Amino acid sequence: MTAVLFPGQGSQTKDMRSDVERLRPDLLELAQSELGADPFERIEEGTHFAQPAIYCASLAGWSLVDRDEVSCMAGHSLGEFSALVAAGVMSELDGLRIVALRGRLMHEAESGGGMMAIGAPVEVAAELAGRFGLTVANDNAPEQVVLSGDGEAVDRAVEQAKAEGLRATRLRVSGAFHSPAMGAAAAELAAALAEVELAEPAVPVYCCVTTEPYGDARSLLVEGLTSPVRWRETVLAMQRAGETRFLEVGPGKVLAGLVRRIIEGADATSFKEAARA
Repeated sequence: MTAVLFPGQGSQTKDMRSDVERLRPDLLELAQSELGADPFERIEEGTHFAQPAIYCASLAGWSLVDRDEVSCMAGHSLGEFSALVAAGVMSELDGLRIVALRGRLMHEAESGGGMMAIGAPVEVAAELAGRFGLTVANDNAPEQVVLSGDGEAVDRAVEQAKAEGLRATRLRVSGAFHSPAMGAAAAELAAALAEVELAEPAVPVYCCVTTEPYGDARSLLVEGLTSPVRWRETVLAMQRAGETRFLEVGPGKVLAGLVRRIIEGADATSFKEAARA
């Protein structure tokens, strides 16, 4: 059996539009209709186009999966919406509308924020974050942590981390994602989710807020705006539950690589890697 993984923002590739057009042309048409534009052509403009584009690409990849072989799912940030749709919790149309709204709200809340990646254990990264008023946004893998907060504070933290001999990089984003700065988006996202019909998942979908299978999806998806993405802990939780094989669907291969860093010798691959094998 297989744990299926759905990527988040930053996983986009140049060829993903052609994959969607080939595998799910109906989904591409739906996205163009809902957004009033082709999100793939405007992906560099920000989260309001990048998130719907990656959502569509992920569901296109999902269309190739043997459903009988799937034991659970998980998504990284944005990918949690794709995972919930794939598991039958919400419809593709509702998922697209919510993702488009989430992307717009996050784009509107971007002003003055920033993020940085640091090559250090999460405890070390958290200590640095505390010194500069930042937040741990992503605990992705051993010694791969992302901090989020005020842009100028991020710049100072990058320089301090380097001075202490740590690998640190300012990320090319203009928002403090997965931090309190995204709180302004919570009320509108919660109101939209309250109007969406939800069903029980066909298989467990692990939540990166709690590292456990989803309970109240509406509240957890809203909480995810300002909470850390606990990807490392979520993968370990799936391993403890007996998962031994991981497959990343969608445009990239980032999550499969993270799983191999989290679990030594893990059977983790992506459609992109499988296609080249």
